[in-house]
Amino acid sequence: MAANCRQFTVLMVSALRARGVPARARCGFGGYFSSTGFFEDHWVCEYWTGDRWRLVDAQIDDRQLTMFPIDFDVTNVLRDRFVVGGAAWQACRSGAAEPASFGLSFTNESGAWWVAANLMRDAAALTKVELLPWDEWGAMPEPDAAVDEHAELFDRLAEATLSPDLAGLAELMTDPRLRVPAMVRNAPLGRDEAL
Repeated sequence: MAANCRQFTVLMVSALRARGVPARARCGFGGYFSSTGFFEDHWVCEYWTGDRWRLVDAQIDDRQLTMFPIDFDVTNVLRDRFVVGGAAWQACRSGAAEPASFGLSFTNESGAWWVAANLMRDAAALTKVELLPWDEWGAMPEPDAAVDEHAELFDRLAEATLSPDLAGLAELMTDPRLRVPAMVRNAPLGRDEAL
């Protein structure tokens, strides 16, 4: 069965939740798929250990460990190796990172628009709406589009996704530009689909 990172993540989140462990999907970018400094579009699981949130990459198996330059324990992914959408957005906005360093290399796409899109997907996942990696809605920019129109909104969203108290995120996600509607756009298929 073919699967992508989001499906591995959602399966692990579901298994942990079934065992009573607080867990959530996180959408962002993995910097451990090449040695070029490029951060690939990626999803991982985050679970509560009892004292902190810990990232786990459920997709990486023994074979993939030999394929990629992974030099850390994938059951404890380092925060500078997987960057959640909000952290990537803040790094790009502050000038600490280049937007062109975030995207999907095999489609040759990157930029601030991709960072903003993953920020929105991460925010939705934190509210337990784990969308497909290609679902689009609301303020999410089109490929290669400027993000200026909604930059301040994305600033607030990034801050809310990085806050230990997600109450502000839930409130912010009621904004019609961010709220996940009943129908989202499936980008590869070019059509609207029900959730």
